[in-house]
Amino acid sequence: MKYNDIASLIESLSERDLAILESLRIHRALTTILIRRLHFPIGGEPREARSSKNHATEMAAAVATIRVLTRLESHRLIARLHRRIGGVRAGSSGITWQLGASGERLLRAQHGDSARRRYSEPSPAFIAHTLASADLAIQLQELARRGVIELLRLEAEPECWRTFLSAHGARAWLKPDLFAITAGGDYERHWFIEADNATEHAPVIVRKALQYQQYAASGIHQQEHGLFPIVVWVVPDARRQAVIRTALENEPRLRELTHGGLFHVVTTEEFPGLITGAGQASP
Repeated sequence: MKYNDIASLIESLSERDLAILESLRIHRALTTILIRRLHFPIGGEPREARSSKNHATEMAAAVATIRVLTRLESHRLIARLHRRIGGVRAGSSGITWQLGASGERLLRAQHGDSARRRYSEPSPAFIAHTLASADLAIQLQELARRGVIELLRLEAEPECWRTFLSAHGARAWLKPDLFAITAGGDYERHWFIEADNATEHAPVIVRKALQYQQYAASGIHQQEHGLFPIVVWVVPDARRQAVIRTALENEPRLRELTHGGLFHVVTTEEFPGLITGAGQASP
């Protein structure tokens, strides 16, 4: 795709088209229904800034979503993965999308990025985790659209990753799934969010929690922002919630931080309530 081709293609795309491509760049993969929630609001929802209109019903929004995605697919701007979420019965809502070859080149030109990202068929586990993280990010955006919170900052992987020096002076990486700053009332709240699909053993979760402890001890975030983020594991059910809570509480190096409110383990149903109702945290 030559520069003139990119320029003419950008001119042919709507703001919503470009926003969809950008969402796929940020989240790496999205289902049809996640794209609908992001970019095709329904009549009762507050109008999204990038959308030209709200749709009267969920069915109308769904039809418009698949029509736009099919058009973008025809230009190789996006591509569908072979595996559907929910199987064949899920229909078009279960299709998972990622950037296509033309979409990747277009956004690379827009961002001035010379590094080409290769898109291949990811593993089912990678897709499941990516979509779980994206769903949590979209929930935050939906809360903000409804005016329940202010969403001051939202970072997905790898933008949300942090580097610091470990206790031994070696460079270390902290790799949360999301970082967010929200505001409500008199409080500004910072969050590191982990999307948990109950696929990791408890010792892996404990090692990740110890990384958060080491990053907190470095003081980097506190120096810039004056507080350390609340760390949230969002899990599928109460059974998994109990497993992770027990693992964190049984680790002596983490017990004080866990009881002090730095670490939270919530189910997917509890996640919005935590975001809208929690207080400010500091280590």
